[in-house]
Amino acid sequence: MRTMVIKNIIVGTLLTGMLGGCATQANKDPLEGLNRGIYKFNDTADKAVLKPIAGAYKAVLPSPVRTGVNNFFANLGTVVTIVNDLLQFKFSQAMDDTGRFAINTTFGIAGLVDWASMDGIEQHHEDFGQTLGKWGWNDSAYLVLPLLGPSTLRDTGGLIFDSFTSDPLGYVQGPATRNQLILTKFVDTRASYLPGSDLLDEAALDPYAFMRDAYLQRRNNQIYDGNPPEQDLDAE
Repeated sequence: MRTMVIKNIIVGTLLTGMLGGCATQANKDPLEGLNRGIYKFNDTADKAVLKPIAGAYKAVLPSPVRTGVNNFFANLGTVVTIVNDLLQFKFSQAMDDTGRFAINTTFGIAGLVDWASMDGIEQHHEDFGQTLGKWGWNDSAYLVLPLLGPSTLRDTGGLIFDSFTSDPLGYVQGPATRNQLILTKFVDTRASYLPGSDLLDEAALDPYAFMRDAYLQRRNNQIYDGNPPEQDLDAE
């Protein structure tokens, strides 16, 4: 069953790539009307529900506990990174990340302690959206996802692919346990953004455009490992 789902995802991703060709460098937000509507929904939901929950989470749990939770999910995410290291032919980095995962999973007590960082092992972040960019899908239409926020057609396909193939949370037995872990990860991630969440509205004349441009530039930077071509930066 999982194999069939993965095949469907790959086919869907390729088709999405063809559709994404509509997003030229001159216009990476052809869905702006739809995106602004979803952005407004997300902003309302965040202020009414998500931000208060994240605030309560931060207030109730001591900082060391929150750090442990964050480390735990970051360690699980290393599996996604390792798979995409290999898909991008970054074999040396894959070895480093595998060592990092092994150290944190064992000596770090299932990843609660980031022992690898204390040993000086660098943390990397790779996903299938970046892999698709490495493979040549450079330009993709910007897309705001309900509750999840900024993305592109390429990165959405990558997110789905990672979720069904390399994300350990997708293999947790029992929907209740799996959903609880996913919800905890979501709240923990939102809590980590609390310090800067109010700055966006205060600093940007158009928060939507600011978020879009920042996201696209950040993803471009990640795809090219911090050295994007000048023409790509100009296109952004």
